Amino acid sequence: MDIVYAVSARQSSPSKLSQASDFLHEGPTLCSISSRNVVAFTTTCELNDIRGSTFGSHVYVADLNCPWSSYKILSHDVEITALEWDLPGSKLLVADADGLVQILGSSEHMLNDWSCLVSAHFPGEQVLAASFFHNGRKLGLVAEKKDTPLYSDKFTHVKIAPTVRYFGGQPLEGCIVVTATGMVGVVTLVREPAKGVESPEGPAFHSLTASESLGTTRQRVRAVDICYGKNGQFLVAVSGGKTNLPIQCYGVSINRNEEKMTITSQALPSFFLQCNTLKDNSYQNVVQLRFVVREDADSLVVTSNSDTGGIVEIWELREKVISVHKVLQKSSSPPPDPFEIVVWQHQSHWQASSKIQAMCTTKGALSTAAPASTYVMVALDDSKLYCLHRESLKQVASASLHSSWRCDEPSPKMSRGQVNAAAMDLTWAGSALLVADTRGQLYLYKVLPVADPGGGPLTVPYAVTLLEYCLISGLDWWDVLLALRPSMIDAVCDRFTESFNRQPACTQQLLSSHYLCIKASLNRLSTNGQQRSSDLLNLVMLHSISTAFKSLLRPSDLVNHEKSPAEGIAAAMLEPVSDINRILLIVEPKECTVEPSTLQSLQQLIQWVADLALNLLARIPEQRQQRNSGYELIRDVNALNELRELFVIIKIWGLLRPTCLPVFVQLTENLDVLALCFKLLSRLVQSPEPDEALIDECLLLPSQVRIPQISSSSSAAVVMTPALFYHPLPIQLEFGTEPENLQMPVENNPVEGAVQTQQVIDCIRHVFLGKSPYAVRVCCRCGGMSQTHNSQRISAAIKAWDQRWIKSCRCGGAWRLHKFSHY
Repeated sequence: MDIVYAVSARQSSPSKLSQASDFLHEGPTLCSISSRNVVAFTTTCELNDIRGSTFGSHVYVADLNCPWSSYKILSHDVEITALEWDLPGSKLLVADADGLVQILGSSEHMLNDWSCLVSAHFPGEQVLAASFFHNGRKLGLVAEKKDTPLYSDKFTHVKIAPTVRYFGGQPLEGCIVVTATGMVGVVTLVREPAKGVESPEGPAFHSLTASESLGTTRQRVRAVDICYGKNGQFLVAVSGGKTNLPIQCYGVSINRNEEKMTITSQALPSFFLQCNTLKDNSYQNVVQLRFVVREDADSLVVTSNSDTGGIVEIWELREKVISVHKVLQKSSSPPPDPFEIVVWQHQSHWQASSKIQAMCTTKGALSTAAPASTYVMVALDDSKLYCLHRESLKQVASASLHSSWRCDEPSPKMSRGQVNAAAMDLTWAGSALLVADTRGQLYLYKVLPVADPGGGPLTVPYAVTLLEYCLISGLDWWDVLLALRPSMIDAVCDRFTESFNRQPACTQQLLSSHYLCIKASLNRLSTNGQQRSSDLLNLVMLHSISTAFKSLLRPSDLVNHEKSPAEGIAAAMLEPVSDINRILLIVEPKECTVEPSTLQSLQQLIQWVADLALNLLARIPEQRQQRNSGYELIRDVNALNELRELFVIIKIWGLLRPTCLPVFVQLTENLDVLALCFKLLSRLVQSPEPDEALIDECLLLPSQVRIPQISSSSSAAVVMTPALFYHPLPIQLEFGTEPENLQMPVENNPVEGAVQTQQVIDCIRHVFLGKSPYAVRVCCRCGGMSQTHNSQRISAAIKAWDQRWIKSCRCGGAWRLHKFSHY
């Protein structure tokens, strides 16, 4: 395990006052990583509080790609004891020691703007663990077919029932909590409005709550973990905190009857810990329980402590055959069949020389093979971390929190006292480990691939399999990129592309946008791949604009019932014609009728299409001199044909509304820029390798029309940049301070004579926002900016366009709200 970065809170100058209040910053800390690689963590004081005047419990969220930009979303006076994300990573559950349970959701999908959707209070109950309902969707890698080229054969949907169903069989959203008195509570998130309550923005959320005793009698619970069962049940394992007490397991079922929730708890086989049978029976306290996989209840990890050390035990649920004794058999009848029961059996254990502070396991198993190949992560009292393999608890790797400070930087930003891990969590792909210490400081480690029990380096085939799993399942792929080495990026990108191109056309069309985002992220990690990444993001935008424009086409007369207007234009592109005016004679303009008011609102998107074509054509002479390996938009015939189709649509719309046409700064008179670009693109499609005549015309283009700037890159600071592979690790970061050594490399415009601008360009609407607009939303991955507040007086087409990008940026990253400091 190699540490990548450490994020510390701001430190004050040493003084008696700061040393006296230093203990206020120490306390219990929680952390949890969502499927979108967003971390939620707690602190006892606010991150910018130096004197400890905000003592309490505060919840922060941050993207792992820019952890210094952490945002407080909640503050409690009592200790927060449970922090859990839902499976899609859009909702966060927060529960405290007073029994208050809140489900939070981001407003308008902004990372730093959260609101409480529903809440419930169980007075006097200390919540120890919580979990969201399962939605019934799970994807697994078929181990026997992992080398199969088709995604449909390689991956399969694992059969698992949703926790609760309601009208139409749709899974119900909600959560389950377990308290220290042995109570089970349920809080549901119902989307239909409550009676008599209507919201102008849509249905209001309301909750249904219920509670029940976990066992026949209430008991004191010190450690608990919750797991999903395949039949929709929850499997709950609890401990009273002492090793001489049994580890008890329960199956909890939840049902909804109209407006009432019911909870049914059933006792399952229990067991006593193996450490009680050891010669040195000094282990007295149970620290933590964790199921090996949260969707597999067959394996459980238990950690216990003594005064000087700790122990980790693995228990497995297995079937055991018991025969009937002869005394109980009837002499005249044949012997009965043996009984099969399910019991817990001890598999292995691992002893530590120091007390165990925290432990975590893999969130989900990638493969459907049983038993699942996973890791168990353990943090000790001496600040050491151990990575253990699940099979025999063999040590795979180790690290220390003290290694997070480099000797070449004696900056007092981070406290160099005793550092103790308070909580830890693995990413969903299992490629990174996040550790939070008692002061709320974060440490990110690379984790070796779980596919190799020996702890070997990540291989290209397994890296491609992880990316394909993220492509199919929808998981975020940031932590997979973190595990890559610089020498294998190009090989992974090539193999990932080859694998995708083998898929059927329907599969490629379905996953095209997601695939291009992953491929753009891969190329962005290479020092010479910024242009390729920019081309791929431009291709994503080109596909989206083409889909939006074609969806607006409505024929005024149903002349041709066999082809839609978009299909008619695509058929016209097959003709070897370079004159756009001749194409208009083939295409019936009546089939492309759109309201003039709608056309005017699309002018900025029309302008971007024309600007993209000008930039691509002006780059042709330079592309001939320096041929780059990898993807190039100028050599993608399908993309060029898509551009030609858009030019025909724009030309027809210009006849209906001339003001919607793109605006060009012409340097020569009587020049039809649209017709010229269409002619050059048509010649390029007919001959992908440009001839001398085409190159000469492209060389003259900057002298005929001014080439505007079009760039998909940003200079924002993020972790996942080419500088990460060459920067000495660990990277020392500070909350609230953007590092200068992690700036995203800005792509220099390769077009000679292109107009440069210092204004902020909206990467979604493609309009200028000024040098420093009041408020923008910024992507946490690529740094792209877009306007936040849209006017109500916009067309339905623009509203639909904005809805395409409301959840994420064009690169797949999450949005965060940013306000410029001078306001």
